[in-house]
Amino acid sequence: MTELDQNAAETPAAEPAEPKAGEQSFAEMLAEHEREESPQSRLSPGQRVTVRIVAITADTVFVGTGAKVDGIVDREELEVDGELPYKVDDTLDLYVVNVSPQEVKLSRVLRGAGGLTALEEARDAGLPVEGKVTAQIKGGYAVEIMKRRAFCPGALIDLRPLDDPESVVGKTLPFLITKLEKGGRNIVVSRRAVLEREQTENRDALLEKVAVGDVIEGTVSRLAPFGAFVELAPGVEGMVHLSELSWTRVGRADEALSAGDLVRAKILGIDRSDKGVRISLSLRQVMDDPWKHVPERLHPGDLVSGKVVRTAQFGAFVEILPGVEGLVHISELSYERRVLKTEDAVVAGDVVEVLIKDIDLDKRRISLSIREAAGNPWDKVDELLAPGAEVTGTVEKRAPFGLFVTVAPGLTGLMPNSAMQQSKSRSALDKLGPGEPLAVIVKEIDRQNKRISLVPTDTTGDSPAGRPDAEEKDWKRHAPKPARPSMGSLGLALQAAMDKKKK
Repeated sequence: MTELDQNAAETPAAEPAEPKAGEQSFAEMLAEHEREESPQSRLSPGQRVTVRIVAITADTVFVGTGAKVDGIVDREELEVDGELPYKVDDTLDLYVVNVSPQEVKLSRVLRGAGGLTALEEARDAGLPVEGKVTAQIKGGYAVEIMKRRAFCPGALIDLRPLDDPESVVGKTLPFLITKLEKGGRNIVVSRRAVLEREQTENRDALLEKVAVGDVIEGTVSRLAPFGAFVELAPGVEGMVHLSELSWTRVGRADEALSAGDLVRAKILGIDRSDKGVRISLSLRQVMDDPWKHVPERLHPGDLVSGKVVRTAQFGAFVEILPGVEGLVHISELSYERRVLKTEDAVVAGDVVEVLIKDIDLDKRRISLSIREAAGNPWDKVDELLAPGAEVTGTVEKRAPFGLFVTVAPGLTGLMPNSAMQQSKSRSALDKLGPGEPLAVIVKEIDRQNKRISLVPTDTTGDSPAGRPDAEEKDWKRHAPKPARPSMGSLGLALQAAMDKKKK
């Protein structure tokens, strides 16, 4: 080995030269190349990515995609009840919608064009796909998703049957893929599944914040024969029964509310079962109780005006203050005639004047009288009638023992058969019916027993009709029999057996 060769062998290999100031190392240049890599080469429409929020503005959420440019998501798409439940550094699972050198558009819903793989990923991951309802067809709807034709059964287009099935045609809506077969040629989708999932999420979020007894705001979403539904959160409804709509008696929900009304309601109950969650609400319990004002506004003896809200076999209910009702018993409906059926005197909707007879605040009962409000005609009988006077009345009814004739409003007299037998017009009297006019002579007025005795205008003074015992007998036959006290089914059976034995 020559000296030159020996020196070369002993000389160590030269190490890579340190980069001069301002020059990049190989590793730095490689990292920069990767950062400058076009987003199109790493991301594609339909791709599912996990991203991290890097910034939030009033309209947009910016996320890191690993590419040169950040991804953007419409803030409104991520909001829940107008609030964004995310912050910087939170991660999201999103789909790539569009990619360009300037931006990467992402969404929770797949949209645009995409391949079969993207559809399979959406189906397997249970993520919504944006679809346009193109037509209503037999059994459901034709839907276009990612440039492919799909079918949505009619029962799966919404949470409940649509009032107008054509209303969704032409709309772009989110769907879940429930079936994907034959290479994408047989696709079945469901919008109801999306709505149910959102409903469950919104309901769970709501129930974490509220409890029975809380007062909450909502919007009347729909009316039903039994009440109204109030939307408390998107897709989450509570039900207000008719009895809880108002302190005023309500026969139909639309008498108190309209769809779209903003209301405050108290939560009466939250019932969980296999069929779901039912939320019971009350509107009237957040209103002022009208009975609190009764002591200062209503007193026994007052004459007030009210509206008949409903009738019953035993009388009529009259609203005399908003939400405050009283009962007019059937016996208090009229002095002018004997009322056997409430509807013969008043019907729902009538405005009447009533006299307050009694107020029971503890039981929330008010007794009313229509006839006393009009006045007792017997208080002015002397002004209207006198013994011996001839008046023209109206036949009220015919009884086996005579004719009842109304001789003045609220004043009815009896013309017994014994008096009619002495009349020269007996045959004509026998043919008279209710409602026909009849001229009579007032024979006697008994104020104490409220009786008026009548005779035909052509009756002689010495007729048997003048015998008080005959008329007394007729009046007693006309008087109502006292009602037997209620004895129950066993008592009635015993009474029937006793009556049979007497026979």
